[in-house]
Amino acid sequence: MAYVQVYTGNGKGKTTAALGLAIRALGAGFRVLFIQFMKEKHYCEHNLLPAISDRLTLETIGKPYFIMKKEHQTPELMEKYGDSCVIFAPGHPPADYAALTAKAVERARLAAQSGDYELMVLDELNCALFFELVPWPAVSAILRDRAANTELVITGRNAPRELVEAADLVTEFCEIKHYYTKGVEARQGIEM
Repeated sequence: MAYVQVYTGNGKGKTTAALGLAIRALGAGFRVLFIQFMKEKHYCEHNLLPAISDRLTLETIGKPYFIMKKEHQTPELMEKYGDSCVIFAPGHPPADYAALTAKAVERARLAAQSGDYELMVLDELNCALFFELVPWPAVSAILRDRAANTELVITGRNAPRELVEAADLVTEFCEIKHYYTKGVEARQGIEM
């Protein structure tokens, strides 16, 4: 029996846990689809994962900029991200980003429905939901239409209540202490 797992919360390690599960699944002979939302191919796992197994498909969709809802805009965040951040009013995410994400969500729905994968990881899909790049009904369709043999893992902060209720397992990664608060940026090989 396959289940729906959600890895959420503000703590570090959600994608790392999903990568570990993907490697374990490959070791068991599973076929794995790993789709990363809101990321580009500059994370170190892209240097290795495609060569690990022909049973692993890794797809990454993202844009070369950050997005932020207008109500979360602060002078500190604007100083940090500057021109690399697109600010949008609630209900109006960047249209090009929403269209790109919609294609990836449809790809995920069809893949989940096909039964071709024993494990699917939809990395940072919770963030895409939070930033309104994808509507909940589209994600709900993935859960509803997935094949009985397809384990589904969805990661990212801010998992919506609907997803938490629909999931079989929810793990919240809780930050107790992080060097990020001291100004340490993401480090290659550790956070990216």
